[in-house]
Amino acid sequence: MSRSIGTSIIKGTVAALALLSVYFVVLTLVSGWNFTVSQFTQFWYFIVTLALGFGIQIGLYSYLKSSLRHGDASGKMVAVTGTTSTAAMVSCCAHYLVNILPVLGIGAFASFVGAYQVQLFWVGIAFNLLGIAFIARRIIKVKTLTP
Repeated sequence: MSRSIGTSIIKGTVAALALLSVYFVVLTLVSGWNFTVSQFTQFWYFIVTLALGFGIQIGLYSYLKSSLRHGDASGKMVAVTGTTSTAAMVSCCAHYLVNILPVLGIGAFASFVGAYQVQLFWVGIAFNLLGIAFIARRIIKVKTLTP
């Protein structure tokens, strides 16, 4: 069992780093490296919290999946909260997409996201906490049912 814990921690760490990588790549492509560093410096506590929350979910999900014999764990909550975390992290700079999105016809959406970026961070954190609670509850249920 300790091997599955170690593997789960590694998977969670890789997931958190992957989410941070997505943040840096997307923002750098949209607004350049200097702006990305500036935004990360300003909002690092939200961005790191979201990445850690996502990593914890992946680690817990990996542990849950390895604990189940017939693999009936649902990855839907992880997918939803991971997507929300990524969107919230990227949203800190999405308002800068206004420069290119009018061509695509969705400038109003980018303006909305830019205006509510901090609130979107909080939504992402709330979804992370719900995802962690959901998976932790499933782990507890599996452990109490398993002899």
